[in-house]
Amino acid sequence: MALTAEPQAAARQASLRRHNLGVVFQLIAGSPEPLSRAELAARATLTRATATALVDQLVRAGIVEEMDQRVSGRAGRPAIPVRAARGTMVGLGLEVNVDYLGARAIDLAGEVIAERIEPDDFSGRAPEDVLGELARVCRTVRAAATRRHARVLGAALAVPGPVDRPLGPLRLAPNLGWVDVDVATPLGRALRVPLFKVDNEASLAARAELAARDSSTASALAKGFIYVSGGIGIGAGIVEPGGVYGGAHGWAGEIGHVAVYPNGRVCRCGSKGCLEQYAGRRAIAAGAGLGADTAAAAIAQRAGDGHPPTLAALHRAGVALGIALAGAVNLMDIPAVVLGADLALLAPYVSDDVAAQLRQRVLALHWSGRSEAVLPAVAPALPAMTGAALIVTDSVVSDPAAYL
Repeated sequence: MALTAEPQAAARQASLRRHNLGVVFQLIAGSPEPLSRAELAARATLTRATATALVDQLVRAGIVEEMDQRVSGRAGRPAIPVRAARGTMVGLGLEVNVDYLGARAIDLAGEVIAERIEPDDFSGRAPEDVLGELARVCRTVRAAATRRHARVLGAALAVPGPVDRPLGPLRLAPNLGWVDVDVATPLGRALRVPLFKVDNEASLAARAELAARDSSTASALAKGFIYVSGGIGIGAGIVEPGGVYGGAHGWAGEIGHVAVYPNGRVCRCGSKGCLEQYAGRRAIAAGAGLGADTAAAAIAQRAGDGHPPTLAALHRAGVALGIALAGAVNLMDIPAVVLGADLALLAPYVSDDVAAQLRQRVLALHWSGRSEAVLPAVAPALPAMTGAALIVTDSVVSDPAAYL
């Protein structure tokens, strides 16, 4: 009997230690300011000795780093605050989109330590060729991270279309011309690091947006928001208090192919009147009399100069966005909208029209006494790559014991 009890006790102790390591590192990673061992002990309801031993393990593993001593003004040794380690472990965020592909290495503190972006027109290109180019870009970024002595934990991939989670296939990317493409198998072989996930770029960008907002700005979005990723195509990430909502298959958020004008323009998806035919970047540029490859910044510049065709195109885009988003808000009762990617740059010229459509069409506003918030995104450029990298680094936050 004693022989059975001892292994059971050891297993319970190991499980408790694993749990406590997770609690301690989640407190460190989630704090805007470095924390001392005493502060961690108090917040985690652990003894000082236990908290110290756990932090020391995380420091030795390169998951946590110590900072300069903090003088408290009280008797005793000065506190040594700790924070998530910079530059020791990284996740790779990859993205394939219509007009660029890229890779970004992000460490446990959320800092970019290497990246490479390659703009091009990938529409109609064979998936194996594009994925081969992406693997080459990824290897370049991985090598740059390795030269900085960072441990590369793995990668996640953002794609512009619905994906069977967690690793595909990519079901449809109309602007690329891809249908039922297995992106994970060839990319996983070429990367030589674990591929954690393949997901829609808007959902991953929404994750990056959530991480980018500090506690003061996040309060307005605490009950959730719809993140609209606007580029050549348009997607959405639906953020609830528990995280990004993916739906039954991981396909939620395809707002770019919601019909705003059922008998309108033909879309590459095969339908008519889809939102991206009015609010996608190429659609706005065409309406403004500009070239199809005109950047969002150039469109915003024209609008700022008062160019009438550009302002008219942006008005049409804002109305179409508002119609589509009003349907989503009515269906899901989500109180805020965040305009991301190209739409963040164009927000000064479309937000009022979006808000006007929401006021007109969202039924709950008549009784709730609220107005829907329409906000520009704050996440840095190309946020889907950041969101993809966070999928990888979050694995350390959730279970640091696996990386000791």
